[in-house]
Amino acid sequence: QVQLVESGGGVVQPGGSLRLSCSASGFILDEAVMGWFRQAPGVERESVACMSKEGFIKVYGDGVKGRFTISGDSALNTMYLQLNNVNFGDTAIYYCAADLGGGWKGCDKRTFGQWGQGTQVTVSS
Repeated sequence: QVQLVESGGGVVQPGGSLRLSCSASGFILDEAVMGWFRQAPGVERESVACMSKEGFIKVYGDGVKGRFTISGDSALNTMYLQLNNVNFGDTAIYYCAADLGGGWKGCDKRTFGQWGQGTQVTVSS
């Protein structure tokens, strides 16, 4: 049974840092295309960062480039999203997702079939 469980969300001050985790089970992380997406109230879910199988390709949304880093730990079968220098615009529910079928298709949420339940990140002073 495929399962994705996010953790690490919380309240952080502007300019602060946070690390989100996505624990995967039922499949091997390195054999899937993985991604992080976020959704703020009243806004369409947007891509934050995605990586190809084994992390050879990594792409980031324009709003997070240079601040966020996506990575994976094969031994723990866990994906991470490091958030640095956060701002109010980063407030959202963050979801991890997996595309288990085929190769790299970019960071389009429509290609991801497996989703976690989400973790809330709130940037507040």
